[in-house]
Amino acid sequence: MSQTRRRFIKNSVSASIGAAVFANVSAFRIINRNTDALKISLAEWSLHNALYNNEITNLDFPVLAKNELGINAVEYVSRFFKGTGNDYLAELLKITGDNEVTNVLIMVDDEGDLAFLYDPARIQAVERHYRWVEAAKILGCHSIRVNAKGEEGTAEEAAKAAVDGLGRLVEYGEKLEIGVIVENHGGYSSDGKWLANVISQVNSKYCGTLPDFGNFFVLNKVVEGQNRCVDKYDKYLGVEEMMPYARGVSAKSHDFDEKGDETAIDYHKMMQIVKKAGYTGYIGIEYERTRLSEKEGIIATKKLLERVYDELV
Repeated sequence: MSQTRRRFIKNSVSASIGAAVFANVSAFRIINRNTDALKISLAEWSLHNALYNNEITNLDFPVLAKNELGINAVEYVSRFFKGTGNDYLAELLKITGDNEVTNVLIMVDDEGDLAFLYDPARIQAVERHYRWVEAAKILGCHSIRVNAKGEEGTAEEAAKAAVDGLGRLVEYGEKLEIGVIVENHGGYSSDGKWLANVISQVNSKYCGTLPDFGNFFVLNKVVEGQNRCVDKYDKYLGVEEMMPYARGVSAKSHDFDEKGDETAIDYHKMMQIVKKAGYTGYIGIEYERTRLSEKEGIIATKKLLERVYDELV
């Protein structure tokens, strides 16, 4: 990283953002002990159709989340950024600062699997994530969400590679006080026990999990030379296994019944697991559109989380 870029990162965080946003910089270290109140954030993927169809942009997302959906904390998706240039990040930072929206994390895709078995490919993937660590620092996020799917080799081989890849990236993230968190997002990572074991081996306060209420499978069949997930993994067990390392939680939703309950996920059971773990960080809404529109699905998920939280308190 050049001296000019390093100065920009430092100045952007300490001077441009102001005190309100600066308070978020060290959130990774305190996210689980701030308050007992329900904190809801919005995962940008919930609006992926609107974004892909150019109905909104990444710069529109934070204001829409707050003004139209009543959510003042956001989780970005890297593929919707127009790069990580200084001017672009400064513009996004100003928008969130002016509108008092908290930048929580960036979900990073398309930069390579941190559990690649081939050493050069894995190291290249690590280095390609550096710019997102820097972007998260500038925006005041506490973490980036990465992929360590481990879709090659045996579970043991993939775990060894994941520990190495994550460890390398965590070492870089620690320098900027940015966490590296892994979601159950395909491959071996959709096995809660496997992922929890990987994170425990990395053994860093800057490395954690992002339990998703869905996305749990068992990698147990080889098809055309590639491992494939063919069996379901108990999602409640998976979330419970990941919660000791959780630095975020993804409230996945697809559809709702007449009572407003999610049709495939018992939110009471999930939130009991989250509460039992002592987690008080953000719960990120991630609605994947089916019958309802994206905005309707987000609102329905928000109402469900609020109702369940009130019933559990």
